Amino acid sequence: MAGADIRSLRLPRDFLWGTAISGHQSEGNNTNSDSWVRENVRPTLFAERSGDACDSYHRYAEDIGIAARLGFNCYRFGIEWSRIEPNQGFFSNAELDHYARVLEMCCAHGLKPIITFNHFTVPIWFAVRGGFEASDSPDLFAAYCAHTAQHLGGLMHLATTFNEANIALLVQFLYGAPSPAVQAALAAAAQATGSRHFSSIAFADPAIATPLMQEAHRRGYAAIKAARPNLPVGLTLTTQDIQSLGEPEWAERARARLYGDWINVAHTHADFIGVQPYTRFRVNASGIVAAPQGAEVTDAGYEFYPQALANTIRWAHATFDKPIYVTENGVATDDDARRIAFINQALDGLRDCIVEGIPVRSYIYWSLLDNFEWTSGFSKHFGLVAVDLTTFRRTVKPSALHLSRIARANRI
Repeated sequence: MAGADIRSLRLPRDFLWGTAISGHQSEGNNTNSDSWVRENVRPTLFAERSGDACDSYHRYAEDIGIAARLGFNCYRFGIEWSRIEPNQGFFSNAELDHYARVLEMCCAHGLKPIITFNHFTVPIWFAVRGGFEASDSPDLFAAYCAHTAQHLGGLMHLATTFNEANIALLVQFLYGAPSPAVQAALAAAAQATGSRHFSSIAFADPAIATPLMQEAHRRGYAAIKAARPNLPVGLTLTTQDIQSLGEPEWAERARARLYGDWINVAHTHADFIGVQPYTRFRVNASGIVAAPQGAEVTDAGYEFYPQALANTIRWAHATFDKPIYVTENGVATDDDARRIAFINQALDGLRDCIVEGIPVRSYIYWSLLDNFEWTSGFSKHFGLVAVDLTTFRRTVKPSALHLSRIARANRI
């Protein structure tokens, strides 16, 4: 690509532009999920309850319409296991039909659906019996994947099993052993549900849960492929940019803690890799080092560092012989000008990676809506579209129009 005008690089016609959203964070009233329990017990880690969230369960057509009018050509969203299998072994055809209608709405608007089978939340019955710390959890997850893929498979463009499959490793990497507050909140959830061991994905013991989740991914991958052999099924990871402040092995040790054996799993059971960088982690021999003095910090509390996208893509390309999709990238801020700046700088790096010959197939911004950001409640705003939590009115931000112009031109 020597001599190419990299400031107006035309991308392939099938390059995917879009936004990502999850079920629990946007749909509302996900009452059969483990998160609903944890939000409503006391003590809790959550600043507020998800409640109606953005009411996307009922307003999905409006949300999909907004994404289409912005000129995007794909729509990544999570389906809720807790709705589809509210009781062990009972699969709700009504809920599967609901998600089929969502997928059909995407297709009707020219949006290729990218489906996440699990975005952190699990059914209450699954959490009560130990979640992914129970030895038979891979079989249960594979059964869910099989039923769902058989019902929805023909409508999906791409699929992933878990969102950020290594999330428990990230939590351990950042915070170490569970704090007394975490332990108390999980104990309250266990007491409320009569569980001997109430387990949620992010706070599960990685030594126990990670191998079981890896087997669940392998079996889920096989189940989806059995239903739809030609459907690309990938793996998304939380892929922050790890930078050593000294010896290269410091970064390698940090990556080993963050990814564990997921890299080997991806080599054998993934058709593509979804990268989801938001910031960088600077490390020394002892672990993570604080952001440089005076560095800009996002509302989510980490360094404003859009360059993480390009660095993560390069790492993924060197590590996996797979197509790379940017399945999430974004920033929490109430200053929309800074969101525009973040997008511009991230896409500058993406352009450089493509010029280098790296097979990057998408840019999917997190998120379409300002939604429920887990323990932070509704206070952290990643969205391109604001949501009034009383009326549910959607308001498109200037950053959405900015990314829209880029996506329509298909140039970076």
